[in-house]
Amino acid sequence: MIGLIEVKLMELNQLFNSMDPSPFHERDLDHDAEEFIVSWAQEHPKQHDLKLVVHLAKHPADVADARQLVADSIKHYFEYRADMTLRDFKRLMREGRVSLLIGLLFLGACQFAATLISPAAANWQTFAREGLTIIGWVAMWNPLEIYLYRWWPLLALRKLYQRLSRMPVEVHCSAPA
Repeated sequence: MIGLIEVKLMELNQLFNSMDPSPFHERDLDHDAEEFIVSWAQEHPKQHDLKLVVHLAKHPADVADARQLVADSIKHYFEYRADMTLRDFKRLMREGRVSLLIGLLFLGACQFAATLISPAAANWQTFAREGLTIIGWVAMWNPLEIYLYRWWPLLALRKLYQRLSRMPVEVHCSAPA
């Protein structure tokens, strides 16, 4: 089964970021166009192949060339986004390792300080001991959040971008030149 994504445009330039001066095949997609394509791709089941159909109201000068340029641009752009997402994932894992090391050292220091306080102590000492234990575990919040929750959405987004980079792209023109 194929998940069809259809984009209707007046002219081909609407697909690309107008502020990007790069050559056509290396241009960034327009933010709204990217958001539209990605959101529709997320609607289709993961096991379905995707296909993008761009409908143009204005006929480009060279239709065959335009088709190839759009296909190459879409492929290049989503490969780039997949690479950037992998880079973000690696940066997050590096942050997680540093946070985990700092958190464990701080937790150890808090636990050590808590053991120095006498268990048969006054109320304020019991409060201090319990406070040190709690604050030590709170220091572990960020690494646990990274390793439990924040990594897998990045990998899912990367897989989606890779899927989008492999999809076939068709350009249909409704009006002749």
